[in-house]
Amino acid sequence: MKPHKPHSKGHRVDWNDPRLADLLRRSENWKLDNRGQYDPKDVQIHLGWAANTARDAVLVWERDQVMMLETRFPIPVGEHVRVDEPRGETMRTVWGIVVEGREGFRVEDRENGVHLYWLHLR
Repeated sequence: MKPHKPHSKGHRVDWNDPRLADLLRRSENWKLDNRGQYDPKDVQIHLGWAANTARDAVLVWERDQVMMLETRFPIPVGEHVRVDEPRGETMRTVWGIVVEGREGFRVEDRENGVHLYWLHLR
């Protein structure tokens, strides 16, 4: 019987390699934006548990229990948000909490006051 050998995945990384340090330095100011990989959907959102007024937003990405919304107004991190998405004759309603937000990086985002928010759905 052969002795057990630990299985390692991937490659070893030499964090002291000057080429890696150079690459990391050049990429530290990158601003990645994955919008465009998902068909945006117009939605209505309600801020807070007892909100009576709906506001327009755009659902720009969704997967598992996470949504990314685009708005033209700020939303505080930690805010509870109800998202109403029209689906033909019915309405899909989900609740989430804002876990992160920022102003848009794109030129058109800045011109239009776009904010992006990540919601964890409940």
